[in-house]
This record gives sequence, structure tokens and C-alpha cells, in this order.
Amino acid sequence: LAISFCHAYTFGDHEQMVAKVAEEMGCFDQISLSSQVMPMVQLVPRGHTCCAAAYLTPKITTYLQSFIKGFDEHLQTNVPLTFMKSDGGLAPFNDFGGHQAILSGPAGGVVGYAKTTYNKEDKIPVIGFDMGGTSTDCSRYDGQWDHVFETVTAGVAIQAPQLDIHTVAAGGGSRLFLDRGMFIVGPESAGAHPGPVCYRKNGHLAVTDANAVLGRVLPQHFPKIFGPNEDEPLYTEGAREAFEELSSRPEAQGRSPEALAYGFLQVANEAMCRPIRNLTQMKGFDITTHKLACFGGAGPQHACAIAKALGMKKVFVHRYGGILSAYGLSLADAVHEEQTPAAEKYDGKVPDSGMERLAELADTATKQLVKQGYDTEGIVIERFVNMRYEGTDNAIMIPESPDMPFDKAFEAQYQREFGFTLQGRDLLIDDYRVRAIVLGQELDNPPQPPSLGVPENTLGTTRAYFENGWEEVPVYKIEDLKPGHEIAGPCIIVQPISTVILEIGCDAVITANGDISITVASSDEDHADDKLAEIKEDPVKLSIFSHRFMGIAEQMGRTLQRTAISVNMKERLDFSCALFTKDGGLVANAPHIPVHLGAMQAAVRFQVEYWNSEGREGIQEGDVLVSNHPQLAGGSHLPDITVITPVFYKGDIIFFVASRGHHADIGGIAPGSMPPHSQCLEDEGAMIVAFKLVRDGEFQEAGITEILHSPGKLPGNFGTRNLRDNLSDLRAQVAANNSGIRLLQELVHEYGLQVVEAYMFFIQRNAEQSVRNMLKEFAEEHGTTTKAIDFMDDGSPIALTITIDPDSGSATFDFTGTGPQVLGNHNAPPAVTYSAVIYSLRSLVGKSIPLNQGCLAPIEFIIPKYTLLNPSSDAGVVGGNVLTSQRIVDVVLKAFSACAASQGCMNNLTFGDDKFGYYETIAGGAGAGPKWHGRSGVHTHCTNTRITDPEILERRYPVLLHEFALRKGSGGHGKYNGGDGVIRELEPLRPLVMSILSERRTLHPYGLGGGEEGACGRNLLIKKDGIMVNMGGRCSGNLGVGERLRIETPGGGGFGAPEEEKKLEP
Repeated sequence: LAISFCHAYTFGDHEQMVAKVAEEMGCFDQISLSSQVMPMVQLVPRGHTCCAAAYLTPKITTYLQSFIKGFDEHLQTNVPLTFMKSDGGLAPFNDFGGHQAILSGPAGGVVGYAKTTYNKEDKIPVIGFDMGGTSTDCSRYDGQWDHVFETVTAGVAIQAPQLDIHTVAAGGGSRLFLDRGMFIVGPESAGAHPGPVCYRKNGHLAVTDANAVLGRVLPQHFPKIFGPNEDEPLYTEGAREAFEELSSRPEAQGRSPEALAYGFLQVANEAMCRPIRNLTQMKGFDITTHKLACFGGAGPQHACAIAKALGMKKVFVHRYGGILSAYGLSLADAVHEEQTPAAEKYDGKVPDSGMERLAELADTATKQLVKQGYDTEGIVIERFVNMRYEGTDNAIMIPESPDMPFDKAFEAQYQREFGFTLQGRDLLIDDYRVRAIVLGQELDNPPQPPSLGVPENTLGTTRAYFENGWEEVPVYKIEDLKPGHEIAGPCIIVQPISTVILEIGCDAVITANGDISITVASSDEDHADDKLAEIKEDPVKLSIFSHRFMGIAEQMGRTLQRTAISVNMKERLDFSCALFTKDGGLVANAPHIPVHLGAMQAAVRFQVEYWNSEGREGIQEGDVLVSNHPQLAGGSHLPDITVITPVFYKGDIIFFVASRGHHADIGGIAPGSMPPHSQCLEDEGAMIVAFKLVRDGEFQEAGITEILHSPGKLPGNFGTRNLRDNLSDLRAQVAANNSGIRLLQELVHEYGLQVVEAYMFFIQRNAEQSVRNMLKEFAEEHGTTTKAIDFMDDGSPIALTITIDPDSGSATFDFTGTGPQVLGNHNAPPAVTYSAVIYSLRSLVGKSIPLNQGCLAPIEFIIPKYTLLNPSSDAGVVGGNVLTSQRIVDVVLKAFSACAASQGCMNNLTFGDDKFGYYETIAGGAGAGPKWHGRSGVHTHCTNTRITDPEILERRYPVLLHEFALRKGSGGHGKYNGGDGVIRELEPLRPLVMSILSERRTLHPYGLGGGEEGACGRNLLIKKDGIMVNMGGRCSGNLGVGERLRIETPGGGGFGAPEEEKKLEP
């Protein structure tokens, strides 16, 4: 049983009352309370963590009981029995919860390399690279454990102290594919059974097969444990035959089996570089100043290549590298943590009451370790204060330091991670934490012995494939190597549990402890100006650049999330980041907000044309552009502000980077800048056609402030209600763009400008071809013409006729027949239609293809002027981006008979007063498809933002959340049922203007193939006397204390005729 109540992190009495009743019932093996499991703010991750503890703890208890039965009765009394926690500390078996064990294995590896690789004298930070069969774990250590307090594992948010470990689905068992003109590695895994082809169990082609074919895995040095009877050696010939079969594919381009295998290794290595870049670059660290500690069964095979790709100069392979996670257990510290929530202000020092609480926590933690048998004298106490700026929600756990007070340490870390500090804001304390430690074994670091020269290769030589092709290389046995031996690559070193591949240009020396220290030859050549006669598309490089471009966009997004202030961007993630060619063509868009996809490209292209037109000053180095006008400047709606930065090289623009974020308020007639009843654009807030947010490197605060306040000059209108957050978030967007510029410039120096530009084009062409192939297949099966129509709640039709050329795969999307623009705000500018179509086509392809402008290249649009989808420049459009966009997707998917309608709405809720504005979108039901039930309570199609955690919502805003639950039975029935909508009910704690902008309140989400339609949504005002009033789909009103707004969102349509005997549950 898991018990999690709202705000129990600070008041757990109610959870304890329920737990007492549950104990008296006597029917629960495990009762977990969120207030005890992890007393930290945020109900959702704390609740998930509590559920994980309730589910996993009995499993672990059962295992422990089974383990203990293998020993006599003195085990528990005479032998200290401890287990590794996810935070890298040891805990006794009777104080080991399931939520603490989720990353215990990888945590052992972090402890292992931290204790064996990090040198306290040179203090070079270390990157851990733990590569196993199905995944690779990456982490960082610089003398301090890097703990995080909220992570997502297998889709479950876990709120508990864990070492910051990033996992990527690329390991020795990652499967290999040639598809869509690219080399694909993972995320599917061959697993242990049947495993790779070389395991002799009719397995799948995997990374291990590539290493075997390339001679990097030596069957004669592997145990004979393969085949059906597990008594045969590795089957290299089988793996080679599998690669030979791939050679006939067009993507192979005539490559030999070895060249194919080597290409897959390059792509796999790039996939594993991404989390390492995220660990370092996104936190402000220089990756090239780190040492790479590689371990795990497959890690030493790839470490030198990974280090080369990242520009790292040192690699360390421990003598127990194959079992370093287990070795780390023997070195780990015994740890007991205590934590308590707080709500205090830091005013130059920790309050006296806070110091008392820290002392109490330290006393409690010390007693727990003493109870385990440790001496008080050997216990070290570490104190932490969890701090944040007022008005923000991301707290930073700051350790006590004799050299720096808490506030200075907080500001220093904030500056390093985010690039700025916030002036004029109070520092708040959210938690006090104490970590009591009994230090584990400390290892000696003896000096390097004198050189013994090159050792004898006692295992002879072998043929292995490297970057220059086949090489005859020496093979060494680690047991034959002595401290001081020096070895040059390329070569192979065989360890008992792993194989070390020394790449060309790498030199190894055996340390005094018998470990392998490798120096990697790094190329400092600048390829930016390389000139090539012709660049031909290479599928291996295409895959690598696809990873690199997407990785840059993702890192921009992480920078924006970290540096933003508002709930909208930091919590709800309502933003997108992307890379563009110098003419504004979309190259890579991180998987952020779908409705931004096509619109951002239109915004970039408009700015390029605007500033370079006759009589204007052009775009100079040090300029940053900003816009939001939907009709004139490629925007989506006014709250979505786009910040665009040119990337210069030698005085010329070579690329653009851009970030678009939804600002919670930019003025207008209603708080939140999403007025339900706006009739023209100026009702909806500040309009920016073209402005230089940064000019010559200077942030133009006065100019942008004037623009954001300008709506207040109009009668009945208002300027922005939260200028401070606007400016902070705009600076965060600039910072995100700057991170993208730096990474793009590194890419140009690494490969050359000509190559990077070429692969931007190749990746767009790859996406284009995938869409063309999909359209050809549809035309062949269903004909060359298809039509669909759906209606907005006001009766406005959205009509679409698609005509496909079956030979070329091009198509015309003709929206003739769509209704005229409306005297309201659900008009949608053309950029929104482009975004909805690019999203739909990307979904219809059914495979993971690059998300860029190539998806729209086969499409010709016909959108008649002054219709709902192409309104005049002064028309209201705030609802078009969030309502009409969803209906466009439903129409496109209906034309392709892909799935039933989803909720067709984002259920936009805003509330506020003259002091603030808040905005959120609310989930609903997804439509069912020919092989799946629709998901319940999710965002669909054009948005995928998170909703604000209930405790954050109630802590920051004057509202009470009465209910947030699934709306049972609202999904349409069918062979496959539509997903259910949700119920969300709020009460203001002071008079507020509350507004809802929604659709599907009159017309139901359609079913398909005989499936039933989903339920319509409802917006209800619950008065103080309990009377419910239907407020309609678009409404705004003043709600007082005691009144409530209840929103019931639509369900998704069903697919296929319902079964007669019983209706399937989703």
C-alpha cells in the first residue's frame, strides 16, 4: 500500500492516520508513506517514489530472506550485511527500501571509478563510462558526489537521492539496422537470449557482432558458453554472414561486411557520446579537461574511440574494469541520511531554528550508524541546505563549506550552471539535509614506476579492423604486463572479463597498481576551412550528424529549462529549440512542442528577409532577433515569443538557432494573455514584428520593456503583468541559443563548414524521401485522392482534399472549402497549418525519421485567403494555435484513416489579477487506432507540455486544487476504446479572473471504422451554494473565494465496431 497526500512533505499526520488504519486491517505486506519515503515538495514524483517503494520493498525483502537462509543463524548478529543504495552509500539490510535500490548497480560503478581513478592531487574530474549488454551508464565525479533528487526511470519519476547517472540505450546487445538511408543502432536490444548472432541462438545482429567481425573480440579468449547447450565458442562466421546479407541493401553503398560493421560502431559510439556531452557541456564543464574511466563488459572496447570523438586526452581502465561495479561495493561508504522540509528565508545566515534542526538531524543520523555498530569517532557529518531564489522552483542542494557561506556557494553554483544570478530576490530554504558517513576503504596512489619499455606480446598477433582498414596488431594478456610497461596502439589487451582496444594514436602505460592508463592523441586541426571538390552522402555520417544535430537542439532545450524562471518553461516545458540553415530551413527540432515545428521556420525566414530588405540595417554579429506576430512574422500566437540568433563564421552568417517559449503573460485584455473572447490581435497582448533583443552584444531591456508594456496604452487593455519573468525568460532563451551556437561552431571546426552544410541538406532530403515513400504507399493502397472534413464548435468547417502523385510521392493539401475567418480568436495563421501537417506526416511515416523541413518538401499547400486558416493580419489568433491546430491534425489523420479523433483541444486555462498571470493546458483522451487503445489523461498531437505539480501550483499561486482525476467512461467505445479525459477543479483563494479557452464542448470527437465518438467536454462554474452553471467553451469571469471552476475534458474516439459481448477496457 502506498499512501501519498498533498503537502504531506511538510505535514504527514494524515498519512500516518491512514497507515494506522491499514495496519489494523492486517492485509498489507508493505505500507509506504510518502512523508517518510521522501519528504520533499512535488506530489507527483513523491507519489511515484512512494509507489515504487511499496512495490519493490517486498520484492527485495523476499530476496533478502532467501539470501539469509543460505547462512546459519549467526549471520545477522556477527556479520555486517549492507547493500548499495542509488546514492552510492551502503545501508543495512533492514533499512533498505525499494526506491533506494533502483540505480544501486550503476552506483556501485560510480563509487568504483571515483575511488580508483580520481586523483586528489591533480583533481582532474572523471567521466564514468559503464557499457554493458543493453545500455551504457555515464556519470561524473570531481571529488564530490553529484546527487540529484528527481529522476525518471522507465517512465516513472523517482524522488530520492541518487547519483547523477545518465543512461543511453546503446550497449553490446543493441541491434543494428539499415533503414531510411541511415545506419541505425538500437534502441532495441538483442538481450541475453537470444542475444547477438554470434551467440549461436538465432539472435539479432548487434554491436557485439560488429566487434566480433572486426576482430576486436577474440573467440579463443572467451569461455565456451554459447549455443543451445551453452558449450560452444563465439560464432564470428555467423555474424559475418549476417553483415554480408546487409551488403545488398542500398544503404550499404557497396561496403564490405567489415566496413558495414565499422560504420555501425561509429554510429554506436556517437550515440554514447550524447549523454557524456549532456553531463558536462549542459552544466558548464569543459569536456576536454576530463578523464574517461571506462568499465563494464564492453566499455574498454569503445573507450578510446569515445575519447577521440569527445576530444578527451586520458582514458583509465581499471584492472577489475569488467566487475568494477562489484568492486565499488567493497570500497563504498556507510551512509545514513536524514532530511526535513523547511519554509524559511536565508538572511545572511541559516536561521537559529535551522541550525537546531541540522543538529537534530545529525544526532539522529549518528545514532542510526552507531546502532549499526560503527564508532562515533569514525562518523563524518555533512550538512546541506536546499536553496532557491524566491519566485523560482528549482532548488539547489548546497553543501556546508568552511571556505564559503551557503549564499555565496549557491550563487557560485547558480552562475556556473545557468550563466547568471538573479538580483533583488530573496533566498529561500526548502529543506535541511544531513548525511552521516563512515568512510569506506581509501586506496593508495603509488607513484608511477620507471619505464620497462614495450612488453612481449605473449598472445601473438591478430587481424583487427581500424580506421585505416585491416591491421596486424599485437595481443597482450593483462597478467603478463608489469607496472611500467608501455604499449602503443593499435593493439588488443585481453583482461579476464573484458577486452581493451587501443586505437591508432593511443599509448598505454601500466600503472603501479596494474591498471591501464591511456593517452589519446587528439586532433587539434581546424577543419572549418577545408575545401572539398564534392561531398557525397554517406549513410554512416548521415546517422552521426543526425545524432549531433538533434543533440545540439536537445542541449539548447536543457539550457532553456535550467535558466528559465517561469513555471511555463521550467516546469511545464512549454518551449521548443531548433537549428536552421542560413536561409532559415529547419534542420533539427528537439522533441519539444509539435505546434512550433513549421511555424519556427517561417519566423526565421521572415526575419532574414525583413532585416536584409532595402533600407534596413541587416543582421550583424552580436545581434539577437525577437518576434511573435502570428500573421506577419511567422508566429503561432502572441504568448509564444521566438528568439533567433545568427551563427557567424568569418563575418558571414552560416546558420541560425532559435528558441520559442510560451510566456505566461504579455498583456492583453485578460490575465494570462489567452482571452477567450478576444476579437482582434491587439486584445491578446504585445505584438513584435521585428526587434533586436540584443544589439552589438547588449541586451535591450528598455526597448523590449516598452514593447511589452505597449498594450496598456489602449483603452481597456493592459501591458504585461509579469515583466520580471518575461525578461528573465527572454534572457534564458538567449542563453539557450548561445549554447547552440557554441556546439555548432565546435561541429564546424571538427568536420568543416562545407561538410556540415552538406549534411544539413542531406538530412532534410532524407526526411523528404521518407514522406514521399509513405505517400506513394498510401496512393497505391487507397488511391490518389482522399478527403476529410471536420467542424469547430461554432460550425466552421475545416475541409481538406489531398491529391497524391503516385510517381513522385508529392502531394497537394488543398484546404478550399474551409470556413471564413471568424470574429473570435480561433483563426490560425498558415504557419500553424504547416506545423500541424509536418507533425501529422511525421507520425504517419511510422518510423523515427529526422524532424525537419524535408517533411514538407513534397507538399504544396492551397490555403485560401481570409479563411479560418489564413486570416487577415489583425485577426485574433490566440485560440488558433491551441484549438484549431488540433482540429487540423484530426482532419489530416481522418483523411488518411489513421486513427479516431483525439480530444481536439488543449483546454487552455488562465487565471490571475493585476499582479500575475498563470497559464496551463489540460490533458484529455487520445483517439484509438487500428491496433491500439487511446491513452487516457494525456496531451495529444500539437502539445506535449507537462502540467504544474499540485504542490507547486498551490505553493506559488492563490488557488486550491480540489480534484484532478480521470473522467471515467468519456472515451468512445470500439474494438479499441478511446482514452478518457480528465476532471480538474480549482478554487481561487482570493478574487481572480479565471478564463478557459476550449473546444469539443459541442461537437464530439469522431470515432473511426465503426468506433463510437468520445464524450464532449464541459466547463462548469460551481457557485457557493453548490449550483453548477455551464460556462460554455470560451468563457472568462471573476471568481471569488468559495466558488470553483470545474473542467471536464473530452475523451478520444473509439476505433472499430465495439464487441457485442463485452467492451474492452483501455
